Amino acid sequence: MNTHDLNSMHYFYTKIQETNHPYYWYSLADTQARAGLTSEALQTIHQALSYPTPYEQQFKDMRASLDRSVNPTKPSVVAAKRGFIDGDRIKDNVMLTANKTPDSPFWKNITLVVQNGRTQQYEQISLKNNSGYNPTLFLGDVTGNKTDDILVVIDTGGSGGAIYAYVFSYLNGKLREIFNSDAFNDTYKYEVRYENQYQAAVTSYHLQKKYIVDLTYKGKEYLSEIYTKNGVLKEPIEGWVNPLSGLYPIDFNRDGTYELVAYQRIAGRYNADSLGFVQTVLKWNGHAFVPDRQSVSISGGQI
Repeated sequence: MNTHDLNSMHYFYTKIQETNHPYYWYSLADTQARAGLTSEALQTIHQALSYPTPYEQQFKDMRASLDRSVNPTKPSVVAAKRGFIDGDRIKDNVMLTANKTPDSPFWKNITLVVQNGRTQQYEQISLKNNSGYNPTLFLGDVTGNKTDDILVVIDTGGSGGAIYAYVFSYLNGKLREIFNSDAFNDTYKYEVRYENQYQAAVTSYHLQKKYIVDLTYKGKEYLSEIYTKNGVLKEPIEGWVNPLSGLYPIDFNRDGTYELVAYQRIAGRYNADSLGFVQTVLKWNGHAFVPDRQSVSISGGQI
């Protein structure tokens, strides 16, 4: 520890005794942390948070950083929200905790944690797919029971832009999983076939529907590679529909209950050859999320 740090800490100690101003508490903890006095800094933060302070979030962020330096395997809170989860009209705390991979945005052991606002008890829910990127939380009523349900979305990092997604709802006195992306992907299966005259047919087996995608927007160079001048395929081509790549809550009816819009990207000859998206609007029927409607969209081409 250098002389400057010692002098600074002495100064902040003195100012705290004189004014108890939160700025000096924060400055003292910051100086202790930079000097490597982790235990002392954590004690200062603990004392500072016992008073009302406009630096509350900064203190908590510093404490989380110091905790990770002391115990790098300790989970971090990567997302947090408050909402009415269990119907008792007392706000609950909802968090995602995870272990960060050093020098990487990849998170492991992602866990949903709910703290009951009334009892202060914690409940941890393990996710089947608990590793990935950018884990996020959304709280809102997707079941129509007038309480907040929990949507968890995690990027897989794969080339197809796939996600892991889960929805949890408080039903019959227990927090239950009512949607997961694995089950969705297993249910919603498709066939993609190129057809003559610059078209691709997308067949949705689950809904028994067929969609025709006009490929002329892809441009002459693209089309000339796979079609003759008469619009006949040079050889059979099959594409595919990727797993779930987006799940978005939207209140279409403005009735306070969100529907879920599921996006799946349609691939052509290779994964980067995007033909459009399958969009499925899902609604809760009291037992499960069922398709309300489905459509296929494409990106516009240059005029």
